[in-house]
Order: sequence, then structure tokens, then C-alpha cells
Amino acid sequence: MTTAADTVPVGSTGDRQAVAAAIELTDIAVRFSMPTERIVSFKEYVLKRLSGKLEHRELWALRSLDLEVQPGEIVGVVGRNGAGKSTLLKVISRVLRPTRGRVVIRGQVAPLLELGAGFHFDLTGRENVFLNAALVGYPSRVVQEHLSEVIAFSELEEFIDLPIRNYSSGMLARLGFAVATMFRPDILLIDELLAVGDVGFQEKCLKRIHDFRSRGTAILLVSHQLDSISEHCDRALWIERGALKAEGPTDDVLQRYSEGFAES
Repeated sequence: MTTAADTVPVGSTGDRQAVAAAIELTDIAVRFSMPTERIVSFKEYVLKRLSGKLEHRELWALRSLDLEVQPGEIVGVVGRNGAGKSTLLKVISRVLRPTRGRVVIRGQVAPLLELGAGFHFDLTGRENVFLNAALVGYPSRVVQEHLSEVIAFSELEEFIDLPIRNYSSGMLARLGFAVATMFRPDILLIDELLAVGDVGFQEKCLKRIHDFRSRGTAILLVSHQLDSISEHCDRALWIERGALKAEGPTDDVLQRYSEGFAES
């Protein structure tokens, strides 16, 4: 969970006109520079760079993208693999600095971008709860007060004192979601996490997501499961090759996306 430097309080959904957007992105572009040939060692990289023989090609992961998300809104994001969806979430969570553009984030961000991100696989589940909380600034006494709730939500009572290297992907998903949502964030970013785990766990996650939404959390949900986007999101974005291809009512965007997929 990260806190933006320009954090301001985010209110409830009672009067959206009176509340500033939780997320404001203006003309966001992200460019990666990739070597045109395979480099097998750091020494080779340094020698080629010093000799001026290191050639790169530019890859634009995002191109001139604008986005606003209001408190209490769930926005779905769809697109092919490599379209720029995860890059967008990393920009919002401040994991990645854009090449160009303006990012305004109001409130505390809980990013669920990768299973096990931030976990130490030699530590137990219990120890990882405290580690993750410490990384975002929560004192151990506060975590201790909520520890039983985290363990109960994750349903890992029998495994919480085992090293998480022994956990399945579903168990990691349970613990990751429980830790990230220990406290209600102002902004919740979810990248395909709900595709992992049994039906009962997914229902628990969705219930918590909608509870957060009712209390003013802005939510971005990236998924290839179009039924989930249709069911849970107020509106949707379609990203294609780093650019915003379509934005609007969820079912309209999903129809255009499905038609575009069928034509290609």
C-alpha cells in the first residue's frame, strides 16, 4: 500500500460533484528502451554502452492517456496481453514513473498487482503480515490488533506459521488480498487477482470490494474475465497498444472490444 505525495482526504460517495477525483491522469505516456540484441552479462552491457555500440528500440507502453476515477467508482480495464493495462496500474501506484504527463493521486493506494509481491518466501505467513504492514508504515501494535481478522479472512489458520514458500498460488492470493485490504484504502488496484482461488474466496473478496466502494474507495479492476467486468464495474476502458481505444458504459465498451477481437 502506498501513499501519494499529494494526498488529500477523500470523502464519501454522497456528493461526487463536491469531491475531487481520486485519480487524475493527464497525457500519460510511458516509454521503455529495449536492447536490439541479447546481452548475457553486465560486463558486456557496460562495454557496449561505453563504446557506443549499444543499440535500443523504443517501446511505448502507454500513449497520451487521460483518465479520471471518482471516489466510490469501480472502473474495469480490458485489453489484450501487452496492451498496457498493468503499466497503467503501476503508474497509478507510483511503482513506475511516466515518461510524460501529470499524475494526481488523492489518498492511500492499495495495489494488488502480483501474487506474492512484497512477500519474503522464507518467512512465515504471520511474519509476512507484519513485514508488509511495516513497509507501508503501520506500527506492529496496530497490525497486532487486526492480525486475527487478517488470518480469519485468509482462512489460513492452519498454515499461518509455515514459510510461504510452501503456499499454493491460491493461498498466496488469500494472504495478499487480506493484507492489502487490512484497512480501507482510498484507491484499490486489482490485476487479475480474483481469477485465483475458489468460488467462496472470490465471493468474500467481492463483498469486501463492494463494501469499500460504498464507503468511497475508487477501484480499478483489470481482468480478462469480461463477465466480471460487466457485473461489477460502473464503466470500462479498452486499452489497445498503449492508447485508450474506448471508454464509457461497461457493456458498450465490452461489445466494441469483443467485436474488435473477433475482427483481428
